Amino acid sequence: MMNVNLKKLTFLAFVLCINFSVFAQSKNVQLPANWFNLDLLENGYFGISTEKAYRELLKDKKPKQNIIVAVIDGGVDTKHPDLQHVLWTNKKEIPGNGIDDDGNGYIDDIHGWNFIGSKKGNLEFDNLELVRLLRLYTPKYQSTTNLTPLDSTQKEEFKLYKKMVGDFGKKYEDASNTFSVLIAINKVLDSVAKINKKEIPTMEDVDQYKADDETEEQVKTIIRKGAKEDGSFEKFYKSIKEGYKQYDAMLKYNLNPKYDMRAELVGDDYSNPYQKDYGNNDVKGPDAFHGTHVSGIIGADRTNSEGILGVANNVSIMAIRVVPTGDERDKDVANGIRYAVDNGAKVINMSFGKSYKWDKKAVDSAVKYAELKGVLLVHAAGNDNQNNDIEENFPNKFFESKEAEAYKEANKKPSKPEFTPPRPIAQNNGMGMRSPYDRSAIVKPAPIDSAKFNLPHANNWIEVGASAYKDDDNLKADFSNYGKYNVDVFAPGFLIKSTIPDNRYEEADGTSMASPVVAGLAALILSYYPDLKPAQVREIIMKSVSKVAHKVKYKNERGENVRRPFSEICVSGGVVNAYNALKLAETYK
Repeated sequence: MMNVNLKKLTFLAFVLCINFSVFAQSKNVQLPANWFNLDLLENGYFGISTEKAYRELLKDKKPKQNIIVAVIDGGVDTKHPDLQHVLWTNKKEIPGNGIDDDGNGYIDDIHGWNFIGSKKGNLEFDNLELVRLLRLYTPKYQSTTNLTPLDSTQKEEFKLYKKMVGDFGKKYEDASNTFSVLIAINKVLDSVAKINKKEIPTMEDVDQYKADDETEEQVKTIIRKGAKEDGSFEKFYKSIKEGYKQYDAMLKYNLNPKYDMRAELVGDDYSNPYQKDYGNNDVKGPDAFHGTHVSGIIGADRTNSEGILGVANNVSIMAIRVVPTGDERDKDVANGIRYAVDNGAKVINMSFGKSYKWDKKAVDSAVKYAELKGVLLVHAAGNDNQNNDIEENFPNKFFESKEAEAYKEANKKPSKPEFTPPRPIAQNNGMGMRSPYDRSAIVKPAPIDSAKFNLPHANNWIEVGASAYKDDDNLKADFSNYGKYNVDVFAPGFLIKSTIPDNRYEEADGTSMASPVVAGLAALILSYYPDLKPAQVREIIMKSVSKVAHKVKYKNERGENVRRPFSEICVSGGVVNAYNALKLAETYK
């Protein structure tokens, strides 16, 4: 996501220069469709050695068990030819009879369940959790000052409220400015298409287009650069159109406090976190791109000649829809986990996340239930290039507990950060855009206290960062969150080709793509070694990573360009490896 502060379109060049920095992987590359399953030494791509494992370790072995993998996401296209034969089917349910045949509380749940819909339709858009919380706290605290008498609970709420107001302002400004950029680019692209009477113009058409003014000439320059960096004009054109759609939805729905269609389109008692009997059986929903892509990575049919090869060869994908365009709700996540567990899933993939929580205890309870029932949870670390050891990211494996509350009370942060006067620096970076102050000097970050990572937490949880294809200092995907204590492993998450709705295939980036690589690996291990417990599978995956011996570069939490050992950005210090994991699993009794 572009992060700009645009008041004149001159800023656009600055914005795109940031995005095309040496710390980002170039998309001007043609990768094998199956690169994430390839082997570094054999093929030259830092995949997870899946094909090598099938060829050398599993050739004469048969899977002992079909593993159900629940994909808790935004929807799955159950008619995709590469997924049709690997879908979980509820054999206790008679399709289309309108009766809850198996008595599990869900009518006609043939391939899963949709917790964000009803007989009235499906919820496509929702707010960010930040906006929902502001809707709750604004009436209570909008007139409050630092001099207002408050009890201890109110003080904590007021502190949170002030933080949220600041975060909302920044997000709204960033989104508005970014949308302005996208409008400008779209205007030129649409004008070029109209003049040439084409639905989609070409780069040659753009070059020949006579700009109306200096602003449009600047946009043409940016289009040229963007097309080069993305590998083709077509890819750049598509990314701009998708970006426009994303930011339009963000301003209309995600960041709009007046938008709330939950009651009308879902109709549950949202105040009751224990309610389960709501939703519908439309597991595809209005936008199944993300969930379909995730599903293909896990288990796209390996026995046909279609599209791609999933990681696991003996899985059933259970589709559970809880994620709208916007932030998922904790109640739905908790119910999604419980549904998956109760219907036989052994692995649950969760490629979603947010910066604020509403009812973490409800999610914690479901995570504990999954742990009790022997189910492994695999979660994407997030795409903000943030240090998860410092920044909040939900859901996570840490429980709200007495120990956590005691730690928080004993380690309360001071109301104001320690201040160091900013240092003036040279202002000219070639584009006249650099700040006159070194912002990294303003706040001294406190050292991370590793003791908090020993607080009560789930042992059936794997947190996954995203890696790129080349074994060099750009191995960490530039967008991926990281954390020496909070991110367990990395897995391929850059230009991953997989299934998308309407029988198509497409490349996508994100920890959302890395997480299902690990979920697929977990299912592959369990299908041959079904007696392993979740904690053992987690241990096997983490112990068997391909260790990264060299440093990787990224921007840290202070915005500094740094190079650090891979062991400083994740617990295991490596990228998951199917070949190594299966060899290690063989030794477990």
